[in-house]
Amino acid sequence: MKLLRSEKGITLVIVLILSLIALATIAGLIFMVTTGTQLSGLQKRYKTALEAGMGGADVTLQVISAKGDPNIPGLSNFDIPAEDVGGTDCLNSKLNNATNVWPAECDNTMTIDPSNQSTYDVTFELGINPVWNVYSKIVDTVEGNSSADLGLVKTGVVSAGTGEVPVVSIPYLYTLEVYSENQNNPSERAQLSILYQY
Repeated sequence: MKLLRSEKGITLVIVLILSLIALATIAGLIFMVTTGTQLSGLQKRYKTALEAGMGGADVTLQVISAKGDPNIPGLSNFDIPAEDVGGTDCLNSKLNNATNVWPAECDNTMTIDPSNQSTYDVTFELGINPVWNVYSKIVDTVEGNSSADLGLVKTGVVSAGTGEVPVVSIPYLYTLEVYSENQNNPSERAQLSILYQY
């Protein structure tokens, strides 16, 4: 009988092909695990920045409710640069007037630049480790007729109904921008847009 071909070395070729497939599978798994870890870290850092921004929004809402400085204990480096923008009290104008009657010095763009003090109204620090710088501003005000709740000043719980016509409360609407960034790593940041009714 005559040999038509030699099968020497076929085992080596099969082992090399299987090794290549196993190597590709292991490399794919390592890539997926590494990418998943990186995405989890990015998501955790963003979520932390978002939480700092929400805390900053709460402080800003307290500033609006107090119509200025709320005297919140525990805040460090609390500053309201909008109280003096070229000699104009922009915070007071933004809190009490519609956007179309704000002075020209008062910024109503949605952009917040931490290096430019005229692009935000209030700034402060939150947290201990890490420390978050929070910047916020009012970008739009729709004027209403409501003000801070004074409690039961004029009438009691039950109204007599003797011809009194109650005034329908129309709240102020404020559009806010809040920007938070990690003091040690400014790439960790978040920005919120909020519509607040007061």
